[in-house]
Amino acid sequence: MQIEKIQTKIYEIRGQKVMLDFDLAELYEVETRVLNQAVKRNIDIFPEDFMFPLSQTEWESNSSQFVMSSRKHRGTIYLPFAFTEHGVTMLANVLKSKKARQTSISIVRAFITLKQFVLNYKELSGKLLELENKYDKQFKNVIDAINFLLQKDNQETEQKQRKRIGYKSDETI
Repeated sequence: MQIEKIQTKIYEIRGQKVMLDFDLAELYEVETRVLNQAVKRNIDIFPEDFMFPLSQTEWESNSSQFVMSSRKHRGTIYLPFAFTEHGVTMLANVLKSKKARQTSISIVRAFITLKQFVLNYKELSGKLLELENKYDKQFKNVIDAINFLLQKDNQETEQKQRKRIGYKSDETI
């Protein structure tokens, strides 16, 4: 299964990376109601940090991210469940098919790839900030020097244009 396809189905809700029940059902090739029934039969292995229902507000504010075709399967009464990485892993225990195990492995790999990307991004971002601070100081010194020279040129030009007063010798005439 393509990790890129799975990554497009990972959303951030409540500060956590999650996947929604209808997307998981599609990946596991089962109906959403079948997936949710299996979860409800084994609810003891899905604590709130593994799975939680979306609120109406969360659903409405994030629904532009989600593929809206899920509404035709769900109706407007039922709100989707969000599964964290650990909840997705537990789904393989509930959906006991070979396809479920293979899909869970692919999903876990997608989460790992996403975490590695975030860590690399943070590291790269830190290095860029460090370089920016270092070179900003150096460029500030160069800009200050250029401004000083420009001011010095302006002062010399003003000096030359000024009408001289006082005694003039033949040499200056």
